Amino acid sequence: MTPPPGWYRDPSAPHVERWWDGTRWTEHMRAPEAQPQQPTAQSGFAPTPGGSGRAKVIALVAAAAVLVAAIVTGAVVLNRDDGSPEANTTPAPESSAPVGDPPSPTPSESTSEPSADDPSVVVDELNGITFPLLDGWVRPQYVAEDNVVLTTPDTYTCPGDDGLCRHGRVISRTVTANDEKSPEALAKDDISEAADQAYDRDQLDRRPYGGITSKKLVKQGPVAVAGRTGYFVRWQVKTEKGPGGYVQSLAFPSSVGSQAPVMVRFVFDAGQDGPPLTDMDKITKGIRPVDDGDTSGGVGSSVGPTR
Repeated sequence: MTPPPGWYRDPSAPHVERWWDGTRWTEHMRAPEAQPQQPTAQSGFAPTPGGSGRAKVIALVAAAAVLVAAIVTGAVVLNRDDGSPEANTTPAPESSAPVGDPPSPTPSESTSEPSADDPSVVVDELNGITFPLLDGWVRPQYVAEDNVVLTTPDTYTCPGDDGLCRHGRVISRTVTANDEKSPEALAKDDISEAADQAYDRDQLDRRPYGGITSKKLVKQGPVAVAGRTGYFVRWQVKTEKGPGGYVQSLAFPSSVGSQAPVMVRFVFDAGQDGPPLTDMDKITKGIRPVDDGDTSGGVGSSVGPTR
């Protein structure tokens, strides 16, 4: 059986972990998380420097405790024989010492990441971030497009071609085929392709909105995302059919693995049925690292300059 997606020991470099996407190894690597010191099967405690001296002290203390317990038990028995009031003889709860080494967690388990069932966030484990699940948004279901992390709940018949469209989508992917590391350059290079795939011609070579007739820059500028400095570019597009929409490309460096840049695309239909544009800012601000314990809000600043 094929192992599920997760971080595993790299077969070619056991000192690091590599991301397995369910079918193949990816380029993402990270240092393995420190494992807690395990008890030994013989004594129940892991050996530590200077442990022999401590062991002697513990042994002496334990012997003294046993001697005191024996004296107290004898006194209780004598008091009973003399007709004295009986002491409380309820046995103390026994402590259970571990027997042998506890089972080690499987490579796919992680105790530091938010649960995928957390109703307030959506976890992008590969890129090490979480997205806030705002009102009017749901986790993706029955979505053919890759890397979608959020969608609006309902579908409608595309105005320009057969098929079903959604009023809003958020897509998160890792940038691996580009040598450019500047978030500004990445966002500016990505926005045209993002607009074309959203409103001109989709992955199945259909034209769900009859094609794009015009593109207009709405906003662009630096923004803090998950504690890192990123950059966003937002366009408004007009389409042959339908109300058109808004597309945003947001680039920022990842804080996990090989720290490859992350690209988040926002696709919002225009018009009264589309999501409010403010949701772009709220989602951007709400993106957080997976190891951040507070998932109630974001660390990003408000969206930056308009030009």
